[in-house]
Amino acid sequence: MVEVDQQIDQVRLGDGTLVSYSTTGSGPPLLYMPGWVSHLELGWATPLERRFYEALAHGRTVVRYDRPGSGMSEPSPQTNVVELEMEVLAAVAAAVGAETFDLFGSSLSAPLAVTWAARRPATVSRLVLYGGWVRGREIASPKVREHVLGLVEQHWGLGSAVLTDIFAPDADPGFRAFFSEYQRACASPETARRALASCYDIDVTDDLARVRAPTAVVHRRDDRAVPLVQGQRVAAGITDATFTVVAGRSHIAYVGDVDALVDAIRVPLGLPKLRRRNSPFLTPRQTEVAALVTEGLSNRQIAERLVITERSAESHVERIRGRLGFRSRAQIAAWYTAGGSAN
Repeated sequence: MVEVDQQIDQVRLGDGTLVSYSTTGSGPPLLYMPGWVSHLELGWATPLERRFYEALAHGRTVVRYDRPGSGMSEPSPQTNVVELEMEVLAAVAAAVGAETFDLFGSSLSAPLAVTWAARRPATVSRLVLYGGWVRGREIASPKVREHVLGLVEQHWGLGSAVLTDIFAPDADPGFRAFFSEYQRACASPETARRALASCYDIDVTDDLARVRAPTAVVHRRDDRAVPLVQGQRVAAGITDATFTVVAGRSHIAYVGDVDALVDAIRVPLGLPKLRRRNSPFLTPRQTEVAALVTEGLSNRQIAERLVITERSAESHVERIRGRLGFRSRAQIAAWYTAGGSAN
């Protein structure tokens, strides 16, 4: 597999809100709706997450976006989560010139993708739904919902750690620690709570029967966040939808047996399965420099620590950015913290 890169741009909504989106790969468009929170740059710097997007981008132009208030997108004064998402998706599709496209929705975006496909059937060529549900109130009991929402709102640090344990039980401790911080970097406590509350509030019962696009529903067998029965109900409600179960407990798509999940997504899109590939690697010296960047050291401080010239330190940082396809030191730090140097 050849490595791909992403290009980031912005589109403005009717209320003036700037929404950031990215394009990756080549081929017909695949609009990838984000999970509950996201960050285009930090996500691309996370080795497991980036590998997942790259796998989808072979044969498709993957278009991703940060919904308003999350990641690199500005917050919006609109409070109706569903209607705002429909506007964002329309704006992003128009910005990349996609009148028809394949649509992928995971987690919160799975029911939102169902709503789009039901309202705008002529725009969706194929629909893939991962880790979704029909009625959000059935994901967890009222007591659990209230507890988790309270944690996110009042103790975002603890709340993000609890959600990580639920979303990524198959991940190693290092990644779980990183992902807790990552969620907090993606959204404020207020934005995170609003997104999570919308997960519980959404109900697409009436939309399922109006979906006309060929649909593939994919779910992990022991998903800790969304029980398997929820995926079964999604598939049962859409005419001729296929239902594929893959092994694993993690709700996050790029944690666990990612290869099996990628195959389950690519095949319904008419794409071949992919061979596994190694992630980009750094030399020992570059890895050492990346560690110092992660500590927050400047090029001058790195030079002093390694007893090299400041020009050499700057060159090392630029080579790291070039090799990994990053634009900022923050992405290098995110990559290293998430275990990139071990891949």
